[in-house]
Amino acid sequence: MNNLPENKKIVLFDGVCNLCNGAIQFIIKHDKKDIFRFASLQSELGKNLLAERGLDTEQLESIILIEPGVAYYKKSTAALEISKDLSGGYSFLKIFFGIPTFIRDGVYDFIGNHRYKWFGKKEQCMIPTPELKAKFLD
Repeated sequence: MNNLPENKKIVLFDGVCNLCNGAIQFIIKHDKKDIFRFASLQSELGKNLLAERGLDTEQLESIILIEPGVAYYKKSTAALEISKDLSGGYSFLKIFFGIPTFIRDGVYDFIGNHRYKWFGKKEQCMIPTPELKAKFLD
């Protein structure tokens, strides 16, 4: 088992996706209670966390939220679970839990399948600034 920080939720994301990196910056900005830690799906830690949960380490199209010792969430459910802990009134997004998962994930997959074309792609994973480094797991 990985040595994960206690009482922190882990967000795994596609480290080369511009849309995903923007989403991580958004989460950091609205994470006033310091709830989240981050790792890219491409990192060794990310791959290990996926493998521990029986998820395909080659599938990089989904954001994954891990609540250590509790559960993990994928795709639209992960995004909605994250929104519940953000400051700025984003918890209202929980109303989308009323939409069936297959519909929410269908929209999520549509955007995910076009994310590189629409938003671009980096050559390497994001390097956090020194002040944000503590929020990223190695």
